[in-house]
Order: sequence, then structure tokens, then C-alpha cells
Amino acid sequence: MQENTQLQSGLSGYLPEELASVLELDHAFRAKQIFKWIADGARDFGAMTNLPLKYREHLALSTTVFSTRVEQKLIDPDGTVKLQIATQDGSAVETVLLTDLSGRKTACVSCQIGCPMGCAFCQTGHIGFRRNLDAGEIVEQFYHLEDAVGTLDNIVFMGMGEPMLNLEAIRKTVQILTHPDGRGLSRRRITLSTSGLCDGIRALADEGPDIRLAISLTTANEKLRSELMPVNKTCSLASLRTEIDYFTKKTGKRVTLEAALMSGVNTFPENAREIADFCKGLNVHVNLIAWNPVPSLPFETPSSREIRTFVSNLEKLGVRVTLRMKRGETIGGACGQLGRSVNDADED
Repeated sequence: MQENTQLQSGLSGYLPEELASVLELDHAFRAKQIFKWIADGARDFGAMTNLPLKYREHLALSTTVFSTRVEQKLIDPDGTVKLQIATQDGSAVETVLLTDLSGRKTACVSCQIGCPMGCAFCQTGHIGFRRNLDAGEIVEQFYHLEDAVGTLDNIVFMGMGEPMLNLEAIRKTVQILTHPDGRGLSRRRITLSTSGLCDGIRALADEGPDIRLAISLTTANEKLRSELMPVNKTCSLASLRTEIDYFTKKTGKRVTLEAALMSGVNTFPENAREIADFCKGLNVHVNLIAWNPVPSLPFETPSSREIRTFVSNLEKLGVRVTLRMKRGETIGGACGQLGRSVNDADED
């Protein structure tokens, strides 16, 4: 191992061959050992006991394992966990643990600090955009959650930010987390959720990574979607439909269409008919969730009856639909709430 200057970020964002190069290691197999230790939960070099002491001492002086740290851990009564994570430049990002009824644990990770998409119903879109996260900062969210709650089953790029605007970092994150010498997560357990950027959907289909795709549809009414989601002004519903059809045929994967239901906004019978028309001929499944309240936004959560009626209308029209549970609301960890300041949540 040769002398090198202090690295500007941690080692979590490097593949084994990159570690060998950036650390100027004498033996390539040492890079695989370090990579495996990080995946297995080592957060300091002292824990990497199969490395010679001289390696561990040198690494401790020249770099760090992680570039981020957990500032706060919030736990909702329903079991949802939200981590507020500090980056080296003093920014903050949030990641959430979601647990379903069968006990499967999913990491909902962020890809940007803030978000530039400006969706009217999303808290993150109202706090502005600062920058993209690098692959290490995204990978570390997953590992921070595993440190906090144990082994995770799935990961969704569905937190703060638009993944299609940081697709290279997403690709690198997938490479790291699925690498057989490291965490070895199956690509079938990875989902990217986008607001509907057509170029990104095409790029994902053509260039990968080979993961699942979810799209925030919200409504299939052109005018209303443009009002709620500015992305619709540059990627119309017709264009979006074309790209979904291309993606499903190119990859053989079904696409999930997501809709946050807002009372008196997108829950009318005609809204159900418009979604049904949009879905015709497409290999898609619709996921619905009641809009989660954000005090500064002018929307209301629909009543249980309003939701049941909307689901029923979709089912009568032949749409495959699932109603998702609301989780993490009291800690600002629910869908659309990330970036919300929470002062009254219990802290662990």
C-alpha cells in the first residue's frame, strides 16, 4: 500500500476494482476484503480483522468507511423508521424503512437533496433542489438502515428526488448492492420510482439497470396532471404511455402506476375512467395510496368511503389495483412527506 492523500468521501461508493486503484493496494484481493467488510457491517477499519494491522492503521489515517452519519432516528407507532442523515457538506437527506404485513423490510432511499420536479402534492418538491447524491451517499442510506433494523429485503428509489435525473448514480448503487462479493441483493428486489420522465424510462429500458419500474401517474387527465405534476408539460400522457409500452415489451417487466388520492381532486368517477383508458393494452398494475397530509399544502386526505368507491370503480373497469397502507405519517416518513420538519415525533 502506497501513501495517498485524504480521500474526500468514504469507501462505500466504490466497487472492488475501484478500491484497489483508489487505495493503491499492493494486492487486489485486499480490495475484495474491504468491499465485503463494508457490506457485512464494518464501519471502521479496526473491525476488518483479516487485513494486516499496517493496512488498517493507514486506512484509518487516510480515509473513512462512510461519508455520511445518522443525525436522528424517528420511529412511528406503526413500526416505520425514518433516518435523517447528514452529508459531508452539511446537507440533510432522509431514508425510510417500510414494513409490509408479511414482515418484509424495504428501504426507501433518496437520490437527491431536495427535488426539482415541483409536484404540487409532495413536500420534497416544495423545499427546492440542492444537488444529486453520489452513489456512496445512496448506498450508505441502505446500510445505515440495515445497521438500525437488521437485514433488508428490498430497496426502492422512491425517497427525496427524481431518480431519472441521477441515473448514473443509481446504476452505480445497483452495481454495488448487487455485487456477488458484497451485499448480493437480487435485482428483482430493486424498484425505481419516477415522476414520469420519458427519456429516463427509455434509457432504463435500453441501458439498464435491469430493475423494476414504478411511475407516479396520479391522474390520467391531461390538464389536471399538468397542474399537479409539471413533468406532464414536457412528457405528455400520450408520450408516457408510449414509453411504458416500450419498457414493458423491451424488458418483459410489468410497470406499476402509482396514484396519491386527494379528496375532491382526483377521486371522481371520471378520474377512474381516465386511468382505466390509460391502462388499456398496457402491462401495468395500479397502486393507490391516500394522500398523506402536509400542513403547508392545500389538499385533503380522502375519506375511507371515497377511497373504497374509487377502488371499486377501477375494479369494475377491469383495472388491476392495490390499495397501499398509509405508514409513517406521524414522523413525516410517509409518501410525499419527506423533508418535512417533525418536532413532535418520538426519537430513539
